[in-house]
Amino acid sequence: MAPTIHASAVLIGAHAVLIRGPSGSGKSLLALALLQAAERGALRFARLVADDRAHVEAAHGRLLVRPAPTLAGMLEVRGVGICRMPYEALAVVRTVVELGQAGVQRMPDHTSAQTQLEGITVPRLAVAASTDPLPPVLAYLLAHDSSG
Repeated sequence: MAPTIHASAVLIGAHAVLIRGPSGSGKSLLALALLQAAERGALRFARLVADDRAHVEAAHGRLLVRPAPTLAGMLEVRGVGICRMPYEALAVVRTVVELGQAGVQRMPDHTSAQTQLEGITVPRLAVAASTDPLPPVLAYLLAHDSSG
């Protein structure tokens, strides 16, 4: 299996959002907020894939993500600790969210709205360090994916 990267992932509908960013940027908090958004009905479906460490690999032109086996089904909530929850063992990544970014463009151009992982080009949403990530991520998901 491929080595892990420092990231979280949440299955939203049929595809995953991979959440990256520096330590302390709120990856786990955004994952929890997306799960809670689905519970409130803002998203049709959300389930944890990975928190803190995720395996990513290319397969058949798609980027796949799965949890690190020792962390599967665990989400760290700062101030609470480790919470166990249902999880998906494998998902196809449709979007990468980059937290804690400097110089985020108001209207991103085509090249800054993409990133490459494992040789696969994936849409990218950059979120400024001083921004609550949930509103722009929800807006992006609802605008770009009918399964939101």
